[in-house]
This record gives sequence, structure tokens and C-alpha cells, in this order.
Amino acid sequence: MSVAPFHLAIPVYDLAAARHFYGDIFGCEEGRSSEQWVDFDFFGHQLVIHEHPKTASQDHAHTNPVDGHDVPVPHFGVVLAWDDWEALAKRLTERNTAFVIEPYIRFKGQVGEQATMFLLDPCQNALEFKAFKDIGQLFAK
Repeated sequence: MSVAPFHLAIPVYDLAAARHFYGDIFGCEEGRSSEQWVDFDFFGHQLVIHEHPKTASQDHAHTNPVDGHDVPVPHFGVVLAWDDWEALAKRLTERNTAFVIEPYIRFKGQVGEQATMFLLDPCQNALEFKAFKDIGQLFAK
């Protein structure tokens, strides 16, 4: 499967804390930047954090139930290779990351079985990282 890189710009109300989170916690390489924004290589995609006052979704999180968990909405993230997901889950756990939803296997034994985890950046933007042992299940019903 060949996928074009996405570009996503998100609001952050604490640019320094978000820069540390994406750069140091995730190890994302920094690209261009200014005093108001920073580009990151986010697993091969372009993520830009823009300084912006706190948004309603950052202030009052909404959730929807999925597989017995309250999934934060909105959220974004990346589908990783299984081994990369496991390595990221280990890295984040070793750094005492506070998860919204701890790493686990969702839809176990069902169509679309996947590894997933949810966490918040310092500005309350929700992130999900997932992996499939069979990437053909990505859109399976």
C-alpha cells in the first residue's frame, strides 16, 4: 500500500510544551518553524503545531463509546506497522505517559482487530496510534 503523506495543522496554546512533546517524547524531527508554529516529521507526515488560544474541544473533551472505551473526539494519529506500534507503546509506557486509553487490542478476534492507544498532548489534542497484524483489515467491515 502506497500512501501520500498528509499535512495536518493543529492548535496548541503552549508552543514550548507541545514542541517538547512532539520533538522529545515522540522523537519527531523538527522542520521549519517561527515564533508561532513548528513543522514536524510525524512518522513521515507533516504535522504543524500552531500557537492558538485554547479551543472548545481542548477545554471540554467529547467522547464516543468504541469497544467499551470512551474515545476522545476529535483525535488524530497514525496507523503504524505492528512492531513500530509495540515499540512506541513501550517507549511511552517507560516515560510514564498518561494514557486516555492504555495500549490494548481492540475488537479482539473480530473483523478489524487492531492494537490501539490514546493519549493527549500538553494542549489536550487527542492522539490515537494503531496497528493491524493484517493491514488488509484497515477498512474491513
